[in-house]
Amino acid sequence: MPPVSPMLAKSVRSIPSDSSYEPKWDGFRSICFRDADQVELGSRNERPMTRYFPELVAAAKAELPGRCVIDGEIIIATDHGLDFEALQQRIHPADSRVRMLAEKTPASFIAFDLLALGDDDYTGRPFSERRAALVDAVSSAAEPGRLIHVTPATTDMTTAQRWFDEFEGAGLDGVVAKPLGITYQPDKRVMFKIKHERTADCVVAGYRVHKSGGEAIGSLLLGLYKDDGALASVGVIGAFPMAERRRLFTELQPLVVDFDGHPWNWAAHQAGERTPRKNEFSRWNAGKDLSFVPLQPERVVEVRYDHMEGERFRHTAQFNRWRPDRDPRSCTYSQLETPVTFRLGDIVPGLEGSDRHGQ
Repeated sequence: MPPVSPMLAKSVRSIPSDSSYEPKWDGFRSICFRDADQVELGSRNERPMTRYFPELVAAAKAELPGRCVIDGEIIIATDHGLDFEALQQRIHPADSRVRMLAEKTPASFIAFDLLALGDDDYTGRPFSERRAALVDAVSSAAEPGRLIHVTPATTDMTTAQRWFDEFEGAGLDGVVAKPLGITYQPDKRVMFKIKHERTADCVVAGYRVHKSGGEAIGSLLLGLYKDDGALASVGVIGAFPMAERRRLFTELQPLVVDFDGHPWNWAAHQAGERTPRKNEFSRWNAGKDLSFVPLQPERVVEVRYDHMEGERFRHTAQFNRWRPDRDPRSCTYSQLETPVTFRLGDIVPGLEGSDRHGQ
């Protein structure tokens, strides 16, 4: 019975040996519960997501065994890879919009673990046994219109390394390693995840004040220059000790400017939005003020990031070091590594993109 906390993974720098390896899917982690016509989709935080994905409820009834509990990831596939931004749009309070988006950008469910089947509890069994039962229980056939798929897996480390190198081009962000003998342990970090990590030199173009108020930095806004000379917003860094937040606040005051002449000057009167990019607001906290203080774009910081989504860092970047030796104008997209393009349908047969999703 829901809720059940998913089993988690801890980050490691290299792929461990003697494990089962899977692509690391970049979507919403979810445990799917089916008992005949009753279907529930639980989130990583044990909150119900069922109402946001009616197409997956219908797919579970059509494609899964009559009684089962399956761990997996909700994704939206396109011909250009995974689309996390479209996935975020699905979390909407209006039922009419949810159903419209379910038609326009239907989600898929990638199954990668089996917790229960019929009357049998599989959580106490080794992963190798759970994996074999999952493959038997959920069809891996590339049937047109199918929304539930089993993730590929291998015990060959060479193949896992190839997946790590190649699959990023389809929007996947690494590899997960599962020791073959582990039982299913909710909320325990007993798996391993290996993610891409790279560095980039970015311009600091603004800051947000810390939520505690006062003279402390909450986060720094990062920019990269495009080929046409425009400064694009690429993300933020914000993991600083409080003493460093206060020091940075004082240190950056001489660079504070008004919006006249700032590269993001059109954001001047858009307090409450996720400036500098219009209409990017806090989906998870609609009342949060995400306006910022503009800075003269002179400071350069080296950050760590895993991969890009469009023009922005997919996840929050991490501070690495200041680069006073770098010219801000040298902070361009050309320094970023571009993954080789890879089709999702070549990873999971039948997992197709834009033609089916109307992109």
